[in-house]
Amino acid sequence: MTKYIARRLIQAIPTLFGITIVAYLIMFLAPGNPAAQLAFDPELTVQQRKAMADAMGVNDPFHVQYTRWLLGDAPITLGPLTLWPGREIPVFDRRGNQIDRRQGESGGVIRLDFGKSIVSKKPVMEIIGGVLPATLELGWLALAVGLLIGIPVGVYAAVKQGGIFDQVTRVLSVVVSSIPVFWLGIILLLIFGSWLGWLPMGGRFPPRPNFDAWDRISRLILPTATLASFTIATYSRFMRASLLDVLGQDYVRTAYAKGLSNRKVWFGHALRNALIPIATLLGPSLTLVITGAVLTETIYSWPGMGRLLVNSVNQQDYPMIMAVVILVAIATIIGYIISDILYALFDPRVRLS
Repeated sequence: MTKYIARRLIQAIPTLFGITIVAYLIMFLAPGNPAAQLAFDPELTVQQRKAMADAMGVNDPFHVQYTRWLLGDAPITLGPLTLWPGREIPVFDRRGNQIDRRQGESGGVIRLDFGKSIVSKKPVMEIIGGVLPATLELGWLALAVGLLIGIPVGVYAAVKQGGIFDQVTRVLSVVVSSIPVFWLGIILLLIFGSWLGWLPMGGRFPPRPNFDAWDRISRLILPTATLASFTIATYSRFMRASLLDVLGQDYVRTAYAKGLSNRKVWFGHALRNALIPIATLLGPSLTLVITGAVLTETIYSWPGMGRLLVNSVNQQDYPMIMAVVILVAIATIIGYIISDILYALFDPRVRLS
């Protein structure tokens, strides 16, 4: 198992490297640049705008910008040997005239330094560390609700195939899967937040001197329901189809012929094998825990990774966008590795070698 995980992690390095190239290329080809966003002041002269763009390095070719993002502005030395010369950053006065040059201090992603946000001037990892707890809180809760409701619903629909419960849940799962997340979020917000006034309109619980459990829970209900709705519909459909397939196998009919009760057949023989296809969904679903949902967090003003990514894209904050992309890519790779491990846990015939 350990060797398998180590081999998969090593194989993931080229994949992660390719993802960063594609993501950076998309940003490079997008119209505008961070300097244009920051130089929106009409009082700035053309010379000052050009000086700002030169200082940021956004006018450099793609391979130069990507290499600098990867290796950083600071030099990389190995004894007397200089492996990477770094970059000298021009310093300008208020009129846009260059007055000096200084050596860059950014260590680059290869040295686990994601730099500073172009907009807020704060370290990228500091900003991500501030919003990550909110995303983890919402993501874990939504995933747990989706599993705890979706899998039992799928199991019961399979064992009661053709019944009213089966027919209703099948229709509801298709309907919920077809509803756009942003539409569902807005409708829930209008009904329970605006019209009925039962739940807050959005936002995470504010800092207060006294802990208010209901305030914290009430702010989680709507975003969790919105985020978990698709998970519930997906897992219930997959669980139903998988369990129906297993219940039709010969060994299940043999178990019935031996006189075993329905519960022993369902949960002792069929359920474990029916969970194997669920492992395919469960691993990548863990990415949701890290990234949250862009639309859900935006609709409910939830201060998490999804909302941070939307704001960063609008502001063309390159360091922030790339940091989020790398975290999502790492979470996705780890999720697929977890799926392979779950295969071995659910099915003893599977061996990770």
